[in-house]
Amino acid sequence: MAEALRKSDIKFLGDVARGTHACLFYETNEDLLDTVVPYFKAGLESKEFCLWAISEPLSEEEAIRALRRGIPGFDRYLADRSIEILPGREWYLGDRFDLQRITGGWLEKLRGARARGYRAMRVSGNAFWLGTRHWKDFCAYERELEALITDQPISLLCTYPLAASRAADIMEVSFAHQFAIARRKGRWEFIDAIKAPAATPSLTPRETEVLTWVAKGKTAREIAEVLHISKRTVDEHVLTAARKLGATNRTQAVAFALQNRLVKV
Repeated sequence: MAEALRKSDIKFLGDVARGTHACLFYETNEDLLDTVVPYFKAGLESKEFCLWAISEPLSEEEAIRALRRGIPGFDRYLADRSIEILPGREWYLGDRFDLQRITGGWLEKLRGARARGYRAMRVSGNAFWLGTRHWKDFCAYERELEALITDQPISLLCTYPLAASRAADIMEVSFAHQFAIARRKGRWEFIDAIKAPAATPSLTPRETEVLTWVAKGKTAREIAEVLHISKRTVDEHVLTAARKLGATNRTQAVAFALQNRLVKV
């Protein structure tokens, strides 16, 4: 018999099934807490073991205060170890990045939770590796995690600060998850998993060059300075490339180009 769906208490996600792997891009700490606290509240009320790997800009003290405000009887859940809060850097990196150690750690936590009678495990982890030398390693980790939790009684919500995320980062992270959502100053947005057009058009070398710089987070003015052309010319190249790719804006154009390996970052 199929396992019943469980409440996520997150807009756009609705009820979650085993193996759910979603990501949230958030603008403020309030946006992060307003999403993750109800997510864990629903999990605790559903007899799930909850685990939160936190990192800057959020401290453990801030996280616990928010959980106490949002979850009736939270201290009881904390005392009986229904929820665990881990320092993200220590959990993910330790002495060094080790993909097998991290994924094995999640499975070990799941086995322990099931042995203690919990029906499932609900996890959230806050990304601190954007813009660091660990970025490529953690992209590989997200892809590995997607395959690892298939049909496992786990739901994961990976959280990313918008301020530190380039357009290319947002697209790469979105493609590595089943769902991608954003919360910006209290407003929800759904990030579509943008599909490539059936016949991928070719871009000129200059259009490719400009889109590559856009994917790296450069503004039109900065690209103009790098390529020694006018800002207007940069904008024209972006618009032309977007039309060729069937995109409605520069972010979609970058997404198409990245997905079809027309640009590399």
